[in-house]
Amino acid sequence: MKNGRMGRSPAERSLIEEADGNTGEIRRAIATLFGPGEVVELRAFKDRTTASGYFDDFEKLAERAAELEMRGFAVYVTLNPAKPALLARAQNKIKLHPKATTSDADIMCRRWLPVDFDPVRPADVSSTAEEKRAALRRAREVREHLSEHGWPDPVAADSGNGAHLLYRVDLPNDRESLELVKGVLEVLAFKFSDERVSVDTTTANAARIWKLYGTTARKGDSTEERPHRVSRLLEVPEEVEACRR
Repeated sequence: MKNGRMGRSPAERSLIEEADGNTGEIRRAIATLFGPGEVVELRAFKDRTTASGYFDDFEKLAERAAELEMRGFAVYVTLNPAKPALLARAQNKIKLHPKATTSDADIMCRRWLPVDFDPVRPADVSSTAEEKRAALRRAREVREHLSEHGWPDPVAADSGNGAHLLYRVDLPNDRESLELVKGVLEVLAFKFSDERVSVDTTTANAARIWKLYGTTARKGDSTEERPHRVSRLLEVPEEVEACRR
């Protein structure tokens, strides 16, 4: 057999078997973030290497993500569904050094409004435990503030270095939606960013890639004070309700 596990080397099979044991949180993240039939770009980075593939088979997406995680890549996905035509770039598989990745024009619609709480620290290093706790606390403050103003419950996550809130939306991929999302992030940053935690205002673009939960945040070297940590979902509402305009 040329395809499947029987056609792989012993080292490759060992790596895949190890990855199989780490896909539970990855599968949960995929099931939370994406719907049947949607096309997702998986994009990963290690040193100067970029890996990319397009998936509508979510089991294969989880398997390839877990394999890249085991190889030490930083693993991301597009949050909003890509046009099905992009599957032809690398259908349910990974290619290294892709000629093209997802652009804003390649996105079908907006499914998520992502809010990223990043501890203020030097560039390209992981957060300390206290820096991360500060980001998680700030995310709770913002969640409570938005809930008081009628927003639905978000998906809450630990990014590895900070905190994420993901609010479900149902918006077209157009200029008006971009300005709406950008405006929300700018208001939140104005109200809640300070010298300890910043609300990232750069996540408004439709093709934004996002940490795939269940994989490791790898900023700089992993040290005792600033270790690499696995990202994870913290809370997922029983019913993820879309925000109303």
